[in-house]
Amino acid sequence: MRIIREATIVQITFLPRFFPVNCYLIEESDGLTLIDAALPYSAASILQAADQIGKPITRILLTHAHDDHVGALDTLKERLPEVPVHISQRDARLMSGDRSLDPDEPNTPIRGGVPKRLKTRADVLLQDGDQIGSLLAVSAPGHTPGSFAFLDTRNNALIAGDAFQTRAGLAVTGQLRPWFPFPALATWNKQFALDSAFKLRELRPSLLAVGHGRMLIDPVSLIDLAIAEAERNLAYLQQKGV
Repeated sequence: MRIIREATIVQITFLPRFFPVNCYLIEESDGLTLIDAALPYSAASILQAADQIGKPITRILLTHAHDDHVGALDTLKERLPEVPVHISQRDARLMSGDRSLDPDEPNTPIRGGVPKRLKTRADVLLQDGDQIGSLLAVSAPGHTPGSFAFLDTRNNALIAGDAFQTRAGLAVTGQLRPWFPFPALATWNKQFALDSAFKLRELRPSLLAVGHGRMLIDPVSLIDLAIAEAERNLAYLQQKGV
C-alpha cells in the first residue's frame, strides 16, 4: 500500500507496482469523504488511513460500480453502517449485476468486472451538478454508462475515476496502453468517453486523480494531448468502419 497526500486529497494505492488501484480520502472540516472502495481486502487499510488523519469517514462516493472500485464496500458498510453510499442512478443498477442497456444508449456491451455478490446498495443516487460537501458531482459516462467524477471546489482538484488513466501514460479511457491495457478493455463506449474527457477538461483541474496511476499536478496540457490522441484514434476507426 502507498499513501500520497496533495492538499485536501489523500490517495491510497493498493498493488502500486503491478496493478495500481486507487481510492481517495477527501478531507473536510468535519470529516472525510471516501471516493471508491478499492479491492476486497482494502477496508482495514482505508480505515487505518482515516484514523491517522484523525477524522471519521462521513460519506462514501463511488465513481462507478466496477469490482475494483467497490471491492471493500460491503466490509466498510458493515463497519460504518450509518455512512451513506452515493452512486449515480445509472450505475446503481450495476451494483446488482444488471448489465442491461437503456433503449437510448449505444448498443455496446458493458465491460469490466461488474459485481455479482455485492450486498450494499446506494443510499443516495447522484445527479449531475449535485454538491456533496466540498465536492461537485460531474456526470462522465463512457467507462460505464453512469460513471461520475468529483471536483473539489476549494482547489479545483478532480477525482475522475476511470475517465482517464495515468498508469503507462495519460489516456482517455478506452484508449489502449499496452503496458496497462485494463481500463481500455473495461470501457463501455469510446465516443462517450471522449465526450466526457472534453467536459472534464473544461473544468481546468489543478490536479487529476484517477483510479489507476499517480496524481498529476497542472494536468490540462497533458489532458489536451490525450484528448487529441483519442480523437485521432476514433476518427481512424470511423474511417475504417469499425
